[in-house]
Amino acid sequence: MRRIHRTRRDWAADLALFLFAACFAAVSSQSIPVAESLGPGWRAADQVAGGLGCAAVLLRRRAPVQLAVVLLLAGSVAHYLTGPAMVAVFTVAATRPWKTTAWVAALVFGPLPLFLWQLPDMSEERAGSAVTYFALIAGAIGWGLFRRSRQQLIASLRERAELAEADAESRAERARMEAREEIAREMHDVLGHRLSLLSVHAGALEFNPGAPRAEIERAAGVMRESAHLALHDLREVIGVLRAGPGTGTGTAQGGERPQPELADLPRLVAEARAAGGRIELAGPPEGAAPPPLVGRTAYRIVQEALTNVRKHAPGAAADVRITGGPGDGLTVEVRNAPPPGPDPAPVTVPGPAQGGGQGLIGLAERARLAGGELTALPAGGGFRVLAWLPWQG
Repeated sequence: MRRIHRTRRDWAADLALFLFAACFAAVSSQSIPVAESLGPGWRAADQVAGGLGCAAVLLRRRAPVQLAVVLLLAGSVAHYLTGPAMVAVFTVAATRPWKTTAWVAALVFGPLPLFLWQLPDMSEERAGSAVTYFALIAGAIGWGLFRRSRQQLIASLRERAELAEADAESRAERARMEAREEIAREMHDVLGHRLSLLSVHAGALEFNPGAPRAEIERAAGVMRESAHLALHDLREVIGVLRAGPGTGTGTAQGGERPQPELADLPRLVAEARAAGGRIELAGPPEGAAPPPLVGRTAYRIVQEALTNVRKHAPGAAADVRITGGPGDGLTVEVRNAPPPGPDPAPVTVPGPAQGGGQGLIGLAERARLAGGELTALPAGGGFRVLAWLPWQG
């Protein structure tokens, strides 16, 4: 027989049912019809059987079906087992499958047709006792079925709550991943631009240590300014991310300047030209400004493309074209000519399975999140980045 672990609540329920069975037997003892021919000895044996039946209620969790069958069969001759039998059939109905409960109910009500056939010939006292017995057993089965249905409902609600909690945790984890990816893209775009400018001027000083003092001072000033702006942009990115959603073009905390927009492109190109870059800018189109997300995405695309030109094709000229308008969408094209010197090695666009190229992958993701698309391919010995972003009319 398998071992049953009972909690304090289980023990309290078992003791309560034991007391119910004992009290029911005691209260109904005077109303149980016993034939006078059986004598007091039979009544004493019947009472002992009833006491054993009440004690057997404590075994209802180990073998409820067997206990119910034994008590029902013994109850046909021992009149004091009605209380324990009610507890046993209640346990079966509350804890066992429908099919098992149906078999036990068939055992209970199998004699009912015979009883109804003999009912006209029975005494009023015996007929009333039998009707009460069937009604009590039927009530116990019904109460057990109700209890089982309620437990199943509670289990279903608990499972739904656990699934909802797991789903909420999953959504929270996805939100954290998206936040980390957003931080990575912002860090890459902003700091990559500033640090590439810093690298250009540091490289110029390294390869030309004998430059005039005025030129060295100018390069050092640009390097200091680039480092200051890099720290400033870093604080700005972190501030905007901490401010939460809905602050796309607003100011970051502490009164920082707003996120870049399409109108800031001339300033970006001027910074690149100050670092020695040969850049031609056509656009942005005059008139209505694009939505903040579209303008910011276009700015980041140009920023990353110019950063890549400085890193992978130093000295090459770049051509930036911004065209389009409301209803037609915004087209961003950045193309660089081959760098001076020997023919460069062929350039391939990295895919998800290749190493490196995180900047281009991040730009493609930015364009996708804005509802557009981006392609980056070698063109004419250089490289061409082309993006289309939606601009509602």
